[in-house]
Amino acid sequence: MKSLIGKRGKKAGLPPESLVYVGEKKTEKIKINLINYNEINFEEKEIKRIDECQEYKGKALTWINVEGVHDVTIIEKLGKDFEIHPLILEDILNTDQRPKKEDFINNIFIVLKMLSLNKNNEIISEQVSMVVAPGYLITFQEGIEGDVFNPIRERIRNNKGAIRKLSVDYLVYSLLDAIIDKYFLIIEKIAEKIELIESEIIEKSFQKHLQDIHKIKQEAIFLRKSIWPLREVISSLERDDSLIFKETTRLYFRDLFDHTIHIIDNLESLREMLSAITEIYLSNLSNKLNETIRVLTIISTLFIPPTFIVGIYGMNFKYLPELEWKWGYPAVMIFIVLVSLSMFFYFKKKRWI
Repeated sequence: MKSLIGKRGKKAGLPPESLVYVGEKKTEKIKINLINYNEINFEEKEIKRIDECQEYKGKALTWINVEGVHDVTIIEKLGKDFEIHPLILEDILNTDQRPKKEDFINNIFIVLKMLSLNKNNEIISEQVSMVVAPGYLITFQEGIEGDVFNPIRERIRNNKGAIRKLSVDYLVYSLLDAIIDKYFLIIEKIAEKIELIESEIIEKSFQKHLQDIHKIKQEAIFLRKSIWPLREVISSLERDDSLIFKETTRLYFRDLFDHTIHIIDNLESLREMLSAITEIYLSNLSNKLNETIRVLTIISTLFIPPTFIVGIYGMNFKYLPELEWKWGYPAVMIFIVLVSLSMFFYFKKKRWI
């Protein structure tokens, strides 16, 4: 999981519209995939030269997906070819953007976080930027290790559903829906972690549990930072009055808005569960400490009479009663045992032990 605070030190002092990549250093080559389709025709290819994208401009519906944004030259070239504002390109290269939607003259810019889980059930985050215009969509992905868009590609390839019959606004909805659906899976996994820790804590608390709770709290904060602003983005798309988003598609965005609200509600429930489980942990520790102190107190109390008796007969007075009595030692030992046993059974009767 990435740091909760983004680092933009590279851009300090630079003027607006300066194109500088702000993100994890990568050496892999950027991959560009193009899909051009309508209800009848379909074409998919990997782009080797940026100029190839221009050939499909105005042809049916074109979806260009760029995997990796660390090569500033390629991003700048795409921006010139498709008349993308420099401020959009700047935000694409700043990979710690807050989810948002901005309207420009020629297009609409959307940015959000794509979340997934690795083999260790840890959250992996990458920024996804979308440039939407009539007839085409360009998506920029920060990572190059796959995404959640494969089901959408399969639907386009196999002409399943209504995706090839509708315009670019429905494609945008489909991609956003795929990203948001993944949020549900992540929240379910985190809820399972919390339930497991809770069941373990009820049995016995360990220092490891506190570390696990702290880690999940960080994940919850990161999720909140990534998901909470998305509500505004989807709401803005639902109310968008541009020619790109049609009235028929706004119904789908309304459904997407409901999903977002549901996710936020689940996230708040997770935060409450974490607070409750922290209280359980601290309460268990307190009970454990009280139990230890109680046992030590009982042991100390049982030893008070023997200590008192031994203290009396340990005084260095010449004329002490029973000092020279033949059965003095056995008598004192038997008396000590009887007193201690009497106190023990009394505590037992009172259910103090």
